[in-house]
Amino acid sequence: MRALVMTAPSQGPDRTQVQEIDIPRPGPGEVTIDVACAGVNFLDVMARRGDVGYVPAWPYVPGLEVAGTVREVGAGVGGLTVGQRVVAITPGGGLAEVALTRAVLAVPLPDRISSLTAAGAPITFSTALLLLTGSARLAPGENVLVHSAGGGVGSALAQLAPAMGGGLLIGTVGRPDKIASARQSGYDVVIARGDGLSEAVRAATGGGGVDVVLDPLGTGMLDVDLAVTAPGGRIVLFGNAGGGQPAPLPPAGRLIGGNVAIGGFSLSGLSVSAPERVAAALRRVLDMIATGRLEVAVTEVGSLAGVPAVHQVLADGRGDGKYVARVTSTE
Repeated sequence: MRALVMTAPSQGPDRTQVQEIDIPRPGPGEVTIDVACAGVNFLDVMARRGDVGYVPAWPYVPGLEVAGTVREVGAGVGGLTVGQRVVAITPGGGLAEVALTRAVLAVPLPDRISSLTAAGAPITFSTALLLLTGSARLAPGENVLVHSAGGGVGSALAQLAPAMGGGLLIGTVGRPDKIASARQSGYDVVIARGDGLSEAVRAATGGGGVDVVLDPLGTGMLDVDLAVTAPGGRIVLFGNAGGGQPAPLPPAGRLIGGNVAIGGFSLSGLSVSAPERVAAALRRVLDMIATGRLEVAVTEVGSLAGVPAVHQVLADGRGDGKYVARVTSTE
């Protein structure tokens, strides 16, 4: 089968190409999926550059979310049948004609949702939903600050935070030319990161600060996060987009004195430790899409061969929203 293969770590697309590799077979509790469309994520870029913990071995096939049809089911799998349309989160290997995943993370796909739309939902929207309902415990009317507002998860949060009753929604972006797009996705206020960011965020809230900060940038923005978080607020770190070794967390006295909590979230980690929670979030997301309460806007990538260029766009900070690659689909 054809798959997108990363042969070794690299800062660019030079070691990523489409190759022929063996078709995987499912073991107990697993399924294989004939992939119609696959999501493209910044996590692929982190794997490509060799960040610790993202690649089990080289060569590596990236891709963490797919939509397609069940090809084969392993022993002990119930509730899924060969030929059934599904959307799934994978441990890697999704950017290929056939993907392997745990059956618990493959969810039936409603007929009214296209494979292209569905493949753009598992990572971004499930992450956004679990961040708001679990880690951040968003309460009605609370103000929210989201870093990297122009990315896939940021765009998903722009829809979900208001849908969950959130108050003022503030986003930050890495470049001024991304402000308009983030505003269009649903943010009330968008600020380019740089000098004066803390003051700008506090001014947007009338001086009171935000109740929730959702930060995928590692620990590089923690001083800003702490400066703008209101008493009783929660900061959730859910990534390390800048790479490198995260800095130590602030001393306990600063958190206790400020009445601020810092937590962490990892969809991949939760997919291993509590996959049923991830699957339940994905089912809820699909229901909201099917009933018109959520819109998944994607930029289509025409083939696997076009994905390395998109990875570089994301690596350069030029990405806008969610990208999905067509693999075998003709929908």
